Amino acid sequence: MAENIPADLKYTQEHEWTRSKGKVIVVGVTHHAQEALGDVVYVELPKLGASLTAGKQFGVIESTKAVSELFSPLSGTVVQVNDALTGNPSIVNTDPYGEGWILEVEPSDPKQLDGLLSPQAYSDLLK
Repeated sequence: MAENIPADLKYTQEHEWTRSKGKVIVVGVTHHAQEALGDVVYVELPKLGASLTAGKQFGVIESTKAVSELFSPLSGTVVQVNDALTGNPSIVNTDPYGEGWILEVEPSDPKQLDGLLSPQAYSDLLK
């Protein structure tokens, strides 16, 4: 499996990743997504307390090449956003699975995670 697809995460077909952290889920964009975008210059973050719906847009990520919509991997409530991205959106490029996370959501139904892609399935999607 590719080294840029961490084995402890779940993925979406839209190239977002999720990491369980207690009862909240951390969401970001994958290494593949940031690589395809190029230099990220802006990330539009949702407001705290916003309701997300699985598969629906929650924000925008803009690079020198393109503007892409960000889609929520699951339904729930935004409990934290990565304010560091406001001043330094390029963190998404340098550390997409770490400091470049985008938001934390408290899922309305944690079982939704079961419907996301495994690392192997995501790897297969990229082929």
